[in-house]
Amino acid sequence: MYFELTEEQLMIRQAARDFAQTELKPGVIERDEHQKFPTEQVKMLGELGFLGMMVSPDYGGSGMDAISYVLAMEELSKIDASASVVVSVNNSLVCYGLEKYGSEAQKQKYLVPLAKGEKLGAFCLSEPEAGSDATSQRTTAVDMGDYYLLNGVKNWITNGNSASTYLVMAQTHPEKRHNGINALIVERDMDGFKVGTKENKLGIRGSDTHSLMFTDVKVPKENRIGEDGFGFKFAMNTLEGGRIGIAAQALGIASGAYELALNYSKERKAFGKTIADLQATQFKLADMATEIEAARLLCLKAAWLKDQGLPYAQASSMAKLYASEVAMRTTVEAVQIHGGYGFVKEYHVERLMRDAKITQIYEGTSEIQRIVISREVLK
Repeated sequence: MYFELTEEQLMIRQAARDFAQTELKPGVIERDEHQKFPTEQVKMLGELGFLGMMVSPDYGGSGMDAISYVLAMEELSKIDASASVVVSVNNSLVCYGLEKYGSEAQKQKYLVPLAKGEKLGAFCLSEPEAGSDATSQRTTAVDMGDYYLLNGVKNWITNGNSASTYLVMAQTHPEKRHNGINALIVERDMDGFKVGTKENKLGIRGSDTHSLMFTDVKVPKENRIGEDGFGFKFAMNTLEGGRIGIAAQALGIASGAYELALNYSKERKAFGKTIADLQATQFKLADMATEIEAARLLCLKAAWLKDQGLPYAQASSMAKLYASEVAMRTTVEAVQIHGGYGFVKEYHVERLMRDAKITQIYEGTSEIQRIVISREVLK
């Protein structure tokens, strides 16, 4: 087993760390409080190549591997999970889905500007009654010959108002159930498309999460990804890679909270000594460090399998399940170590605790991950 990172991977991790400290950290509390999208920071991430990290240079991407992506996601998420989820969605769901399954014309028209960071994308699967049960799509795409007539509502869409390219799953053949779903590329300025109200969320408040409404939107046939009825497979296959990004985000939230707690424990004094000298604190820090390292190894294994072209569905679900639960446990303990200071915004840990919760929910809840894992181990 070989655990050493390459020189290039180390450079990417350091670049992400430097960006997080110099560009994301200033103003992160204010952006969270006022639900402000990190527009300038996302623009810079695009210019640095972080929004198309794994896309081939032939299509405007950086051509990096999935391990580099995990390293970057961890560093960005330590500071600002609202910014890192933009990186995750654009990379793992939108760019990956287009590069893997899109036609050459679709890649040239949509993937190139997305990979270059000139535009943002959104992945539209969830609905009011079709979140975890992705087979129950109520959004319809009626085949009208040379175009589809799209009607319906999508919920919980990350980059909902900041995106210009939307990958939308919709039902074309209800009698075929999941085999009748199509994946369509929708442009923001298409007639009948409307962005709904922004959600007022517990965490990742800087990320713009919206509902989307489609009313008789005419989507050209050439905007369908893959063959007729491929939409559900497209969504599931794409989400496998998406879970690696969210696992890395959870890992970053956990490691960020741990680093803050570790440093605080060396400064805060009680009973004549630093709280780091108290065994109760030491046990907490030991458990946090151990769980974070285990989560990191799961994330890196899933990324390595993806890079090798090997099956990674089980590994990505394990990484996402475990890392998200570690993020919750670690952030709660980080608040506890900070005591009263952990309950106020300026110490950052309360925000990380709020951000951690969503990692157990999106890209498939923890319960969904257990279903995926159990199916794999029972094969």
